[in-house]
Amino acid sequence: MTGIPAGSYKYDDGLSIGAQVLPGGVFFRVWAPGASRVEAAVEGKGIYSLAPEGRGYFSGFAAGIRAGDLYRYRLDSGKSYSDPASRFQPEGPDGPSEVIDPGLFPWTDSSWTGVSMKGQVIYEMHTGTFTREGTWEVAARELRELKDLGVTLVELMPVADFPGRFGWGYDGVNLYAPTRLYGRPDGLRAFVDRAHSIGLGVILDVVYNHTGPEGCVLSSFSKDYFTDRYVNEWGKAVNFDGEGSAPVRDFFIENARYWIREFHMDGLRLDATQMIFDESRRHILAELTEAVKKAAAGRLTVVIAENEPQDTRLIAPPEEGGFGIDALWNDDFHHSAHVAMTGRAEAYYLDYRGKPQEFVSSIKWGYLYQGQRSIWQGKTRGTPSLRVEPLRFVNYLQNHDQVANSATGLRALQLASPGRLRALTTLFLLAPSTPLIFQGQEFASSSPFLYFCDLEDEIMKQVRSGRKEFLRQFKSIAGLEDDSVLPDPGDPATFEKCKLDTAERLLNRGIYGLHKDLLRLRREDPVISLQTGEVDGAVVASEAFVLRFFGDNEDRLLLVNLGPDLKLLPCPEPLLAPGRAVSWKMIFSSEHPRYGGGGTPPFNDAEWAIPGHSAILLAPVEKS
Repeated sequence: MTGIPAGSYKYDDGLSIGAQVLPGGVFFRVWAPGASRVEAAVEGKGIYSLAPEGRGYFSGFAAGIRAGDLYRYRLDSGKSYSDPASRFQPEGPDGPSEVIDPGLFPWTDSSWTGVSMKGQVIYEMHTGTFTREGTWEVAARELRELKDLGVTLVELMPVADFPGRFGWGYDGVNLYAPTRLYGRPDGLRAFVDRAHSIGLGVILDVVYNHTGPEGCVLSSFSKDYFTDRYVNEWGKAVNFDGEGSAPVRDFFIENARYWIREFHMDGLRLDATQMIFDESRRHILAELTEAVKKAAAGRLTVVIAENEPQDTRLIAPPEEGGFGIDALWNDDFHHSAHVAMTGRAEAYYLDYRGKPQEFVSSIKWGYLYQGQRSIWQGKTRGTPSLRVEPLRFVNYLQNHDQVANSATGLRALQLASPGRLRALTTLFLLAPSTPLIFQGQEFASSSPFLYFCDLEDEIMKQVRSGRKEFLRQFKSIAGLEDDSVLPDPGDPATFEKCKLDTAERLLNRGIYGLHKDLLRLRREDPVISLQTGEVDGAVVASEAFVLRFFGDNEDRLLLVNLGPDLKLLPCPEPLLAPGRAVSWKMIFSSEHPRYGGGGTPPFNDAEWAIPGHSAILLAPVEKS
């Protein structure tokens, strides 16, 4: 070792751990509190001893090392491991780490100011199946199409490297290393840079509640990374509040900053936050959120959380004891819509009826369960959200979990009547909440989205067994033990089936046009685009409801009929009243033939006829 002594290097412009490229060499730093000796073994260059600097950290400068060199850390002159903060694993988790210089990428987005929740339309993307090639480079070529559709924010499913040839990404083990399966780190940077150049934001789904069951080296460096004090559904919980947890917290907070600084991400989506346990004075999620905002250095960012118990403390401001997160996923909306589309209320759908009142309440108040008792869970569920802005709820008709939670990964169009799906898509895309579109949903993709992963044989046996056990909660598929019916998660063919066929945009141009026109309305209509909580609704029939969006000078009326043809006579509902000297005119119908519908008769507010399985949007017009 030569040059900079241990503990003296300042990390203001880079990671506080890992391998930092500096003039003349590389500075290595790693936390290994159980080791007495740590060395950086650089392939073709030699062994370099790191000096202890206190608190379990070892560091040092190695002259002559450069970007592209491969290395491992050797602990106590014994076994060697990849870097816990490796920026790239070219051979996967079991291989060596590669020194990456993030400063070499030629960013062109200096004028990009970031994103806020207002006006966002999110597109959830799994890079490996979004295109046939499954790379960031090819995915970047599709970004213009998403922009033209009306998408504003791409949400990448997790990209932290994981073992095997394919996977969802939620079993990541190299949390700083973009997976080699989709390209090199600069490929991800180029994807983000391209998105910003055409006005699209990009956020990354990150998993801070567990690591994968194979290939994780964290415990080899310290047993303090994980704890048995909490019960985690997917393995050991991360130790955010026990003995030795301070450097663990630093590791994950630094990871959040890393994606913002080095990849110019516009924020993060936090997976399953209910499995992030922390009894510290200040919760790790609050620290993470603050770290993201600061790392952006003036750019606007968003942090979105998934939280099954529906705890609105996550989005409360810090001064009110909250975590300051920007938005929450809303399963309640999805579950009601699923039951309305399919007629099936089994397993975790048992608490929903898919009835008009649920949709009215969801649009007005966000969560449906805000402390009431859940039949399925046998306990109360949810927290109050009556005063939460609608845009802080992320709604969806499909997402990766919910599509995969059918026997064969069926999409909504394969489970619902086309008319009902068009009507609910209209509601979904015009509501003031923030919509999330799952890849392929916009053109009614026929590709399923199944659970797939590629792990060692013994773990795959557990995965297959666990998947079958999970699906048994759905009585309609509980007895389907035949592997010819339930796709094998470890079969490469299962993964290949999930790849999108973008030619279906033309084949299914009706549903694609529906999404495009609705997103244009959402963006350009002077009332719908306000995205405020100034909305009220009422049930007008057993399967029909009305929503009134209040604007500054005029209103909009959305009529949704999930039942047969309907005439609202008599119509003793004040929300239907047009106001003085005006009447209603139809400006949009989900049953227009261009969308594949059967057509809509001319609207007359003296008759109030609403076609079955349709949604129509009305605007005021002066009476002639």
